[in-house]
Amino acid sequence: MNTIPTSQTVDLATVSLRELNQSLHRLGDRTNLSHWRILNPRGAHALACGLDADVTVEVDGDAGYYCAGMNKRATVIVHGNVGIGVAENMMSGRVYVKGDASQAAGATGQGGLLVVDGNTSGRCGISMKGIDIVVKGSIGPMSAFMAQAGSLVVFGDAGDALGDSIYEARLFVRGTVKSLGADCIEKPMKDQHRAELYAKLKEAGVAGEVDVGEFKRYGSARTLYNFHVDNASAY
Repeated sequence: MNTIPTSQTVDLATVSLRELNQSLHRLGDRTNLSHWRILNPRGAHALACGLDADVTVEVDGDAGYYCAGMNKRATVIVHGNVGIGVAENMMSGRVYVKGDASQAAGATGQGGLLVVDGNTSGRCGISMKGIDIVVKGSIGPMSAFMAQAGSLVVFGDAGDALGDSIYEARLFVRGTVKSLGADCIEKPMKDQHRAELYAKLKEAGVAGEVDVGEFKRYGSARTLYNFHVDNASAY
């Protein structure tokens, strides 16, 4: 009896990145190859970008710039560190980074979930538009700059100018915030916000790792939505 394979292993030491990405892009809704394992990524850029299928891609090692960028529906797991722009402009699906992430993690993301086990560098969640980001370490400066929608949850600390020029994204930080950006303020953490945070952590599979009561909530003061001369110094 012949069995239909459901997994595929690709070794980037012998297969080109272009060939891999082309194979992933050709996957349709009826594909049987639901699990892909990538060996020897060696910091390759644009790895597993532009996916649009209900598949899981596991990367055994470090990835370079824009890993899992423009992801839609797929689950991408990186067993290592990633470079600039992981999950950039993600639409849906899930991206898990088991190490650290460089700058602009989850930038402009419109949906889906990004989880980073380690730390992220500056501008994490810049201009996020609906993505949910959970960072189990700390984040660098200018994170959530011009963040429009979605949520950023940080177990550790946040660098300078958190939430600068923020719109309606929701920020939850457990550690110390070095400074807040223009128009970003601390807001009361009520029961409804604790429930919201718990739901985000549960979705990310980390609800049991922290106490939601230890987090502070930050968001927009809404003073920059329209120009007012009294707020001119904040622009």
